[in-house]
Amino acid sequence: MEYYYSNKDEKPNKKGTALLKLKVCGMNKNTTEVASLKPDYLGFIFWEPSKRYFEGNLPSIPHSVKKVGVFVDATILEIAEKVKTYGLLLVQLHGKETPAYCDELKKVLPQLKIIKVFSIAVNFDFNQLKHFEDVCDYYLFDSKGKLPGGNGYVFNWEVLKKYPYTKPYFLSGGIGLEEIESIKDFIKAPGSQYCEVIDVNSKFEVEPGLKNIEELKAFKKALS
Repeated sequence: MEYYYSNKDEKPNKKGTALLKLKVCGMNKNTTEVASLKPDYLGFIFWEPSKRYFEGNLPSIPHSVKKVGVFVDATILEIAEKVKTYGLLLVQLHGKETPAYCDELKKVLPQLKIIKVFSIAVNFDFNQLKHFEDVCDYYLFDSKGKLPGGNGYVFNWEVLKKYPYTKPYFLSGGIGLEEIESIKDFIKAPGSQYCEVIDVNSKFEVEPGLKNIEELKAFKKALS
């Protein structure tokens, strides 16, 4: 994907890719090897229909790597149990969770950081985010598709030019090694200044849940 802004009158950001953090999602079959690369976040999917659904024991992970639990319309009790079992520091909500739900989750688990996911199509109304401003810590923008996540293709980042808030966000959706140059263009352009994390998954897989370590290593190096 080539990414450019059409309005040349806008002032570009001076942010560089070295300021971006990395999240590797859909962890399952080679967690230890991926964790050894020390990404900033590792995502574990706790939605049973997913091919990357995580269950069982979690191997030792460096303290610097934050564990994220990915949920789709789970009950607060279910999330609380996974947080306790796996030591999750963040939860990523991919379903139809409401602001009231997020508020209640914050009250039950005040130490938890909440990432609310929004799927981006050609026309996206950013007004729907305003009700989540006080109850979430981050947004995550993903490609709209048949699945709640992991659809494997990139949405048009030009949409984020209209992002009206200051809350930091994760950029997701089919990002792979071939997007490195597009990321470098994007991060210098208006609309990207609140992008904090690049979230990768399916483009770095040998099979669902099994990551390509060498390609992840190359991607991480390219961001540094």
